[in-house]
Amino acid sequence: MSLSRFFIDRPVFAWVIAIIVMLAGGIAALSLPIEQYPPIAPPAVVISAIYPGADSESLQNSVTQVIEQQLTGLDNLLYFSSQSNADGTVQITATFAPGTNPDIAQVQVQNKVQASVPLLPQAVQQLGVTVAKNTPNFIIVIGVYDDTGRWNNVDISDFIISKMQDPLSRVPGVGNTRVFGSQYAMRLWLDPYKLHNFGLQPSDVNAAIQTQNVQVSAGQIGAAPAVKGQAINATVTAQSRLQTPEQFRNIILKTASSGAVVRLGDVARVELGAESYGIASLFNGYPAAGIPIMLAPGANALKTVDAVKAKAEQLKASLPPGMKIVYPIDNTTFIRLSIHDVVVTLVEAIALVVLVMYVFLQNWRATLIPAIAVPVVLLGTFGVLAAFGYSINTLTLFALVLVIGLLVDDAIVVVENVERIMAEEGLNPREATLKSMQEITGALIGIGLVLTAVFLPMAFFGGSTGIIYRQFSVTIVAAMSLSIMVALVLSPSLCATLLKPYTDEHKKEGRFFALFNRNFDAFRTWYQRKASWFLHHTAPAMIGYGVIVVILGLLFWRLPTGFLPDEDQGFIYSLITLPAGSTQPETLKVAQKAAQYYLDTEKNNVDFVFAVAGFSFAGSGENTGMAFTHLTDWSDRKGAKNSSSAIAGRAMMHFFAMRDAQVYAIIPPSVQELGNAVGFDLWMEDRGNIGHAGLIAARNQLLGLAARDPLLVGVRPNSLDDTPQLQVDIDQAKASAQGVSLADVNSTLSAAWGSTFINDFIDRGRVKRVYMQGDAPYRMQPQDLDRWYVRSSNGGMAPFASFTTSTWKIGPASLTRYNGLPAIELQGQGAPGVSTGTALKEMARLFQQLDNKNIGYEPSGLSYQEEASGSQAPALYALSILVIYLCLAALYESWAIPLSVMLVIPLGVVGALALTYTRGLFNDIYFQVGMLTTIGLSAKNAILIVEFAVDAEKKGASAFDAAMEAARLRLRPILMTSIAFIAGVTPLALAHGAGAGSQNDIGTGVVGGMITATVLAIFFVPVFFQLVNTRLQHHD
Repeated sequence: MSLSRFFIDRPVFAWVIAIIVMLAGGIAALSLPIEQYPPIAPPAVVISAIYPGADSESLQNSVTQVIEQQLTGLDNLLYFSSQSNADGTVQITATFAPGTNPDIAQVQVQNKVQASVPLLPQAVQQLGVTVAKNTPNFIIVIGVYDDTGRWNNVDISDFIISKMQDPLSRVPGVGNTRVFGSQYAMRLWLDPYKLHNFGLQPSDVNAAIQTQNVQVSAGQIGAAPAVKGQAINATVTAQSRLQTPEQFRNIILKTASSGAVVRLGDVARVELGAESYGIASLFNGYPAAGIPIMLAPGANALKTVDAVKAKAEQLKASLPPGMKIVYPIDNTTFIRLSIHDVVVTLVEAIALVVLVMYVFLQNWRATLIPAIAVPVVLLGTFGVLAAFGYSINTLTLFALVLVIGLLVDDAIVVVENVERIMAEEGLNPREATLKSMQEITGALIGIGLVLTAVFLPMAFFGGSTGIIYRQFSVTIVAAMSLSIMVALVLSPSLCATLLKPYTDEHKKEGRFFALFNRNFDAFRTWYQRKASWFLHHTAPAMIGYGVIVVILGLLFWRLPTGFLPDEDQGFIYSLITLPAGSTQPETLKVAQKAAQYYLDTEKNNVDFVFAVAGFSFAGSGENTGMAFTHLTDWSDRKGAKNSSSAIAGRAMMHFFAMRDAQVYAIIPPSVQELGNAVGFDLWMEDRGNIGHAGLIAARNQLLGLAARDPLLVGVRPNSLDDTPQLQVDIDQAKASAQGVSLADVNSTLSAAWGSTFINDFIDRGRVKRVYMQGDAPYRMQPQDLDRWYVRSSNGGMAPFASFTTSTWKIGPASLTRYNGLPAIELQGQGAPGVSTGTALKEMARLFQQLDNKNIGYEPSGLSYQEEASGSQAPALYALSILVIYLCLAALYESWAIPLSVMLVIPLGVVGALALTYTRGLFNDIYFQVGMLTTIGLSAKNAILIVEFAVDAEKKGASAFDAAMEAARLRLRPILMTSIAFIAGVTPLALAHGAGAGSQNDIGTGVVGGMITATVLAIFFVPVFFQLVNTRLQHHD
């Protein structure tokens, strides 16, 4: 007894299985996490260290390289990069292969770093070397601003740090936080003349504060062990940390024998200022500060942001009057909307598929049978996703949209064949179903095997590309397996119980169906004549096939390559860089100009602009800045001219005219963990020890070539330019002759120009820091150093000018390395309409034109993954086609017959390439998935014809007659399933708004491929079958 016959006799059993599958899947669907993408980005570990007072070159030689040399033998390490900054900080980022356990990677790196610690300078060892999992991108930025004029940047920053940062950082899922701004600090602004008059130097101030601003632990009265009979026990309190500027002003620095007292207020201006003045923020021109939130590795973005916003709303009640909360960046808005749009597309696809089925089947009972398969298979697929630990994300939802057309195909084949047998042979539904299943069970299994064979190899590829492939593979294979199960178990039992004998209602035709049937019959008659002509003229047909294959090759060669399509995520980054040596007020002025451009010129597309001076993705410094531009809702920005890429393009044209700064408007990549901008990411490497100056010269030459290249735009270094540096040289012989201590010289120099941390104080119950620094008028010019004095051993005051000289030089603000070689990171993108793959090839060509041949390059981030995906695609296509052939050979027990199916594949691929090329899209990962879908569906159509032709031939028909009979019988189900699939996928191809880039990519290829696979296959498959049987198998 066959499986189908078993369930035809037991329809209740079939329903029970379907209900159990739906219940299990429905429960699983409620528990599945929702996210934009699975963890695609490779995990990274960051090593951080501080060497106070070291310049970038000293830091690189004594710290960075020492640690880098230990990073050997790490499992799954892809590449590592480092940055040594002039402020004494170093950061090394090690990136591992996707799928690597980030905790294990962190432990391995930690062990390697520990081996290098004894080799590091003592100051670095004292401050420690930290190793942490990297979370480089912001999932949300919480901004606070004041539009009343009551609060300044420092006030707002202090409130954020004191009241908001800690509660927000404790929200589950938050990995790390930082603040655009700094909290209050007690600032002691020293006057060198007053210090000199009183015979003091900065180290005296430091020592006095250390002794007078201290928390004294005085113990207890009567603490155990106590004398016998002790009757009291009490805590003793003494001096505690100071709290107000007035208390600091009264600190005693010096007492004369006459009783005269010199206090801190006599030599310094004391105020409650900022811990750091390096960053200033503006929101639409108003003072502001912000907290960027980074996601913890493996955390769910939607849940985390919801929790962060809920906590922010709780904290909103404590905001001082005038302060308001805003969210300049919220990536989850795009995530939610893109997922919502895909769900809408899924519903549209289901409705269109059901409509197409009703038009062809022409009665609600027959239409209901394939329609019932939809919830059974979809809910069952959710159960499989839960079992594999997957999530509901855009990739799995795309796969489900593709599956809609596929899963009803099997049920359509069953219903259509039962209807045909009832009409032609007059059998009742049960007998017709039994006969139908005998005829088409092989075809159903063959289709299932082919589609599984297409998508299963995707699950075994590695890297970020493999993670994306696996989402499609697992989802589609699970759905197809369930679809075959439904077609063999549930659909036959439904046909036997729901359908009515043909004479009951099938002869009743409405006007629309009568017209449709007449036209379809006329088309079928025309088709049979043309199919007969093709079978009688196989030579011209095969010449035409050869032309199609040539066109396919040309289109494949011409189609630009990419990794992932750019997406309009609702905001734009503007990177701001001023000439080296520019000050923060100048940077803030340029940031305001950029913000004003967006608010005025693009006012219909822009909600607000949050500008920051002192911070950029390229590095931190007074000459760097960023503007976060939040765009209006996608529904208010319809049309290509109002997309984020178009807005950024217009902004670039405007900013290009700026002479006082470089401003680059960029949009974030589809997967932000892979970088912070769309386009390419390369590292220019010094492979011949040409030195920093040689590397900079090569960089400048390359940037010049790129600026003149019409295929490239926005090519820029992702690092800071070399900056002017004042080199102070101390003549130790002269200093020693005057009895000046080198330690006093260094501490005075640090206090005069730098910001010296002394200790802590208490501000409204919170511990904050105390800093001393020369007051602004005494550190503006090189000659201001001569205003400072150092006490000599005889008690006199020696001016700096007596033992120091200063000279100007140009030095690196930071030094970067890649895989252990001196390197510079370069980013950019292709001109409008130029893919990243083409841009990468163009950059490779420009590298060949460099004068210095010791310069090489390596891709990183998105570009690394793109090159990996490009190298995997041919292997994926070849493997899928091979597995299809082997499955068909096993099914037909023949090496020749599968060729008549395999030859149809180019007919579908050429349509996918043609429509994708026509729409200006690229050969990226989504297109590759669409191509594989097209390959499977092309083979499916061929199987429907070949299966019946093989059966006819076994019954004694000639190859010609078998091909003609199969073509006649299978035309209707082929057209029905193909049109149903095209209808289901069309909403993807026509999507707009959030996430439309990826939807268009995958939908366009599949629609184009299915159109040609259907239109051409119905003519060519009979020809292929006849040729294979007459030429290879030598059948008549």
